[in-house]
Amino acid sequence: MRIGNIELTRTGHSGFLIENSKKIYIDPYKLKSWEKADLILITHSHYDHCSIEDLKKIVKDGTIVICSGDCCSKFNHLDEKIDLKVIEPGQEIKIEEIKVKAVPAYNINKKFHDKAEYWNGYIIEIEGKRVYHAGDTDLIPEMQELGKIDVALLPVSGTYTMNAEEAARAAFMIKPKITIPIHYGEVVGSREDAEKFKDICKREGIDCEVLEEK
Repeated sequence: MRIGNIELTRTGHSGFLIENSKKIYIDPYKLKSWEKADLILITHSHYDHCSIEDLKKIVKDGTIVICSGDCCSKFNHLDEKIDLKVIEPGQEIKIEEIKVKAVPAYNINKKFHDKAEYWNGYIIEIEGKRVYHAGDTDLIPEMQELGKIDVALLPVSGTYTMNAEEAARAAFMIKPKITIPIHYGEVVGSREDAEKFKDICKREGIDCEVLEEK
């Protein structure tokens, strides 16, 4: 999918690739095809988000990796010399023309992603567009404070995150120009969850696309 001058590709589960002059991966997991990354964002240390097997495929010397603090020890398994940057919600990093801001991602009524862990969602500002990757989260009040969002990548699987109905409520709160469902098809959740999310969004007048994995 092209938004302005950037290309967005769903790589599976919660994974995405954002491209302009840089290749930016978010939470790569079970990649089917890949290229070397300039920048990688990891939301938290769970195996389906911080996958060393997949990181080995895409890192090169000098790849910048932005992550939550609990991921650090995993990167000892990489042979390449990465540029590791640890941030937590509320912090922001600028890398050339790209701005990355960490925002909260946590469960409200589940035990899997505690707020005290300081795990991340991300807002990536690139080419004048703001892309929000929610990470593993429930519908949380901080979503009201994100500002203008062009693309919202929202988990829809339930169990560990929002389900389709909750994600649609989040989309209505955020009011992005377009929203795309994530976190389904591998560990938990199905294409039916994504289509259900799309149907609810359409009824609420929210533009939504279900992207095929590539």
